[in-house]
Amino acid sequence: MTKRSADPLLAIWLVTASGGLVAGVATLFVSFPSREAWSYLAGSLVLHLVYQLSLAYAYRHGDLSQVYPIARGVAPCVVGGLAAVYAGEPLSAERALGAALAAGSIISLALGAGARPTARPVIAAVGTGLLIGSYTYVDAEGVRLSRSPFDFIAWSLFLDALPITIAAISLRARHVPAFLRTELRYGIGAGILATLAYGIVLWAMSRTSMVSVAAVRETSVIFSALIGARMLREPFGARRVAASVGMVAGITLLTS
Repeated sequence: MTKRSADPLLAIWLVTASGGLVAGVATLFVSFPSREAWSYLAGSLVLHLVYQLSLAYAYRHGDLSQVYPIARGVAPCVVGGLAAVYAGEPLSAERALGAALAAGSIISLALGAGARPTARPVIAAVGTGLLIGSYTYVDAEGVRLSRSPFDFIAWSLFLDALPITIAAISLRARHVPAFLRTELRYGIGAGILATLAYGIVLWAMSRTSMVSVAAVRETSVIFSALIGARMLREPFGARRVAASVGMVAGITLLTS
């Protein structure tokens, strides 16, 4: 939805705001995160806003099939490094190999996907991947420090919608009515899906290693390739088959 939209920033805002409303309802049934998690909650809001702006920029200047795999491939490596240094989750040689194989397989989907990538969208995609890995680590720490993982999940997803709403209204206020007339239905659906998906990710990270969950999460790249081949008639090809096999092998090493 974000890539096909004429205004990626408003698309990201609509998706995030729709999910935020769902999370807002959920806050009525949970407690506020414990004091130990507050700094992570604040850090998460900042990182998510910068990530959303970076993603909008990357999609405006680059192809979906190149930007998305690069950003998603970088993220598990960042999570693994931060978790090893700060969360007491050292990577064994086997798991390090699995993370590298999974990330490399994801990034390989961006190679040969059409036009040769130029520097600006590639740099934006790498920066977006660094931000994805950073906010994932911060959120994982916050959810682990909360009395219940659902406290942090509901409040972080609800509050996450506020900064991007302020940014979108400040920068695109006059375009909002026309955008909502054509995109509201899709934005609500995407927002619900995105909120449920990331809520599951955070719950999983409260129960097992961060890097394993981060790597499995990025199988979304493979599913997007399959959807593109099935629904959009995009070629799957030998490269994507090899990337899928590499992804499965990497995740197997990570979770062994």
